[in-house]
Amino acid sequence: MHPLALDAATLTALVSAATAAPSMHNTQPWRFRLDPGTVTVEIHAAAERSLPFEDPQGRALHVAAGAAVFNLRLAVAHFGWDPVVRPLPDPRLPSLLATVRLAPRARAEQAIRGDLYDAIWHRHSSRLPFGDRPVEPGLRLELSEAAHAEGGVLDWPEPHESARLLTVTAEAEQRNRLDPDRGTESRRWLDREGDTGIPQAALGPQDAFEQLPLRDFSARRHVEQLPSRAFERFPTLATLMTEHDRRTDWLRTGQALQHVLLVATAHKLRASLLHQAMEWQDLRSRLRTPHAPSGHVQMLIRLGYGPEGTATPRRAPQDFLDTGDAAGTEGA
Repeated sequence: MHPLALDAATLTALVSAATAAPSMHNTQPWRFRLDPGTVTVEIHAAAERSLPFEDPQGRALHVAAGAAVFNLRLAVAHFGWDPVVRPLPDPRLPSLLATVRLAPRARAEQAIRGDLYDAIWHRHSSRLPFGDRPVEPGLRLELSEAAHAEGGVLDWPEPHESARLLTVTAEAEQRNRLDPDRGTESRRWLDREGDTGIPQAALGPQDAFEQLPLRDFSARRHVEQLPSRAFERFPTLATLMTEHDRRTDWLRTGQALQHVLLVATAHKLRASLLHQAMEWQDLRSRLRTPHAPSGHVQMLIRLGYGPEGTATPRRAPQDFLDTGDAAGTEGA
């Protein structure tokens, strides 16, 4: 038996942490398999949970998988091992997005701060108004360092640039509402019975100022019918970028995004993701900032102090596991 053989309870804990990661429309588009011979957890794409109209290239799916990988890394370290990550390890298996091998810990100190594991269970997207308290420069620097540690760049646009980014996002939201295929696809994941999708309680209101273009998951044509509240007039935004725009960069984005979100959560800082412009290639290219004209914007993040937000449901860990070799851990 391998000296690091996993028991069923530990494997369940690892998968639970991984699947607490965010995904577009809470589709949870992943599956996991354990190779007991090498004690390696494989992360596979679940094609049946993809979004062919809103995410035709699978970029958002890869970002979600990257976020799951980061949570899995934290959980592996929490249980006393070193996570060894390989993105896209087998070109013959395009659905195999990454592997995380459990290795004996070679050093006394963890590369990632240990308190982020606890933050996994408290991180929720908050689609509610934030207060006027600014994000302190020291915390901005810490969040930027978290992104940099995963190969990403976090840029903090000035107010006039933030207003421009919101205008582009509003154009994307309008396109989404008018596109019947995207609207139908979005509504499929709204208020589903069970443990996927977006429940009504997690939606939140629309911005009464009509300045912050929050996603209308119902894709209604008449946003005036939606409940509204006054949001912050000058939202604090950050853009997460990568130098290139390949599948490996999308996975890197997910890890950087989750690192940023968990550091924010540890500091009681709330976040929501403005993803609409990422879904239109021409609009996404317009999100590039003057500071990084050659970078590829992967996510627009709204940050602030306010309500924690409502957790979206998750399926049971066993639902994500391919039986096969992983079944051999049951009862171990």
